[in-house]
Amino acid sequence: MQQTITRPSWSSSNSCSLKTIGGRTKNTCFVHCFGRIVAISAARAPNTLSVLPAVDNDYSLVIMLDNSSRTSLASGDGHRILTNITDSATARAHSNIAFVKYWGNRDQSLRLPANASISMNLAELHTTTTVEWNNELRADTLTINGAVANETARTRVEKHLDALRARLGAARFAHVDSRNNFPMGTGIASSASAFAAMTTAACAALNATISKHELSILSRLGSGSAARSIPSGFVKWHTGDSHETSYAESFAPADHWKLVDLIAIVSREHKRIGSSDGHETAASSIFQPVRVATAEERIASVKSAILRRDFQSFAETVEDDSNLMHAVMMTSKPPLFYWEPLSLAIMEGVRRWRQDENLMVCYTLDAGPNVHCICANGDADAVATRLRELCGDIDIIRSGVGCGAYVLPIEKGQPEA
Repeated sequence: MQQTITRPSWSSSNSCSLKTIGGRTKNTCFVHCFGRIVAISAARAPNTLSVLPAVDNDYSLVIMLDNSSRTSLASGDGHRILTNITDSATARAHSNIAFVKYWGNRDQSLRLPANASISMNLAELHTTTTVEWNNELRADTLTINGAVANETARTRVEKHLDALRARLGAARFAHVDSRNNFPMGTGIASSASAFAAMTTAACAALNATISKHELSILSRLGSGSAARSIPSGFVKWHTGDSHETSYAESFAPADHWKLVDLIAIVSREHKRIGSSDGHETAASSIFQPVRVATAEERIASVKSAILRRDFQSFAETVEDDSNLMHAVMMTSKPPLFYWEPLSLAIMEGVRRWRQDENLMVCYTLDAGPNVHCICANGDADAVATRLRELCGDIDIIRSGVGCGAYVLPIEKGQPEA
């Protein structure tokens, strides 16, 4: 018989260890209790999880979800036996490269962009993030690539988790473990994939039914460009005039056009001034109003070129937009200089290869010195060869067009929840 308890009387006695098997809970999960496996399923009563009879054990259990969204484990007679129950999920999101750039906000706190932008996700560059909501934590914790994060990063993540707690009705703190397979803080949109993956994992861990549309909106609160890492393929981020209307959506799938991004790694050093600070000073440049006022023309041009697979039109507009954004950066107060001498040499080389050798390649740079060489799939090998001839033994990261953010499946050998 299935047993439910709506409000047990708690006792601190009879504590035991509990381990969730399967990484996350849905309607049913399995836990170890007194060394035995117990099946737990969701009851229909509000804020209550009830327990099916234990496997090989006649000890009935119940999980309570109280008003603060903290979970506890109680015995059938109402005695508390454990409070450390966790909900976790792991998600992956890809970095993206913008063809029409996002730079500057109309609303800093909501990260409402000054203009719309267009990008493509990068299949080979990703962040994998696990979010574990845990009753026993007294503060949010963050590890990045296996190391405890610094205070600046932790504070930014805490702020985003606060926004997610408000949306999900959760009160628990969380441990966030984030891992990148590409350099961070070097102009390759690591914050985009990081906050998209974190938002996706945090919602999945609590089994929240959140649409891609809303995931994009929520991700934007952590990092503006993270809104673009939620949808798949070629993406437009709408400016919007409110929190609810500024989101990103796909306008062409990943297999629509086989473009390749060859990222020439000019420097792996973490940039001294991050994008968030740069967005705040963008309005101080005399060029920012012109860049914003003409952005819709470039949006229309790039989107049309992608849909028609017209590389020549695409290349000219993408390079113009990149140059405009960096002109704003260089004339902001204080100015931001991200280009290195090698960055300029690669930019000049790319234009020469396209004009003199008819190679379908163009450049674009985000807030960093590394150069994204966007090329047609058939010319990617030739462009890579020329990059090495020009730069010597330079590291090149190669990526095609990627999918949107997604929850990773439970590891093999674990029972599904």
